[in-house]
Amino acid sequence: MTTIRYKTVDVDGHGIFYREAGDRAKPALLLLHGFPSSSHMFRDLIPLLADRFHLVAPDLPGFGLSEIKSRDAFTYSFDALARAIGRFTEVIGLDRYALYVFDYGAPTGFRLAMAHPERVTAIISQNGNAYEEGLSAGWDPIQRYWRDPSAANREALRELLTPASIRWQYEHGVPDLGALSPDGSALDSWYMARPDMDEIQLDLFGDYASNVALYPAFQAYFRQYQPPLLAIWGKNDPFFLPAGAESYRRDLPAAEVRFLDTGHFALETHASDVANAISTFLMRSRSGASTAR
Repeated sequence: MTTIRYKTVDVDGHGIFYREAGDRAKPALLLLHGFPSSSHMFRDLIPLLADRFHLVAPDLPGFGLSEIKSRDAFTYSFDALARAIGRFTEVIGLDRYALYVFDYGAPTGFRLAMAHPERVTAIISQNGNAYEEGLSAGWDPIQRYWRDPSAANREALRELLTPASIRWQYEHGVPDLGALSPDGSALDSWYMARPDMDEIQLDLFGDYASNVALYPAFQAYFRQYQPPLLAIWGKNDPFFLPAGAESYRRDLPAAEVRFLDTGHFALETHASDVANAISTFLMRSRSGASTAR
């Protein structure tokens, strides 16, 4: 049986909740979730890897069980999320780690990597985008809000926060819905229904434009530092297209790219496949068998 510890730590006055498992003496893997989820998305993956790695999965500020500060006290931007998680790693003494990035976790994690490239040993991107080729038409309403941050365009995005929309994000592209637990989307919907969460999420929708603006910087980081990278992708993702995974090879010729026959939340149906791929990839990169440097 895997022992998972559930903790909350004070990070410069901000309570950050996280899950931790595995021996701290073993290679570390920092798991960063996306929208609208939390570290709960790693509930199946963590036990599959805890015998080989030290796993740490925080809830981003404003998500899951991390503290929800008011919008007056905390600016909900991706720069702010990255600063908080960067400080989180320092507070808990995580000074060298591989990154698992998904959805919002990607621009958060890539900011960490650019700020401290010496800390990042490898990257696993599971539907974590860094290329404009990866953006689907599903981003059109959000991009409209970037171009014109009017009240009407902001209001139109509230539909993405409803339980039906959240469930659709889990179901879209999954061949066998009978294999998809309802728990993840139900928990996400409960978290999203808390007071002020809608405005926090709409702020982040608007600020996602800052991530796209940073794509060239993320790509320059890849080219300069050549971190070993595994892109493992639910190929039926309605938001991040397979071209986003394939584009990593443009800057990281040794990148490994794998596709799974599922949707955005690949861990909901393919946790074992992802765990096996991660274990093989990280062991290879540590042994020097990977050609990425």
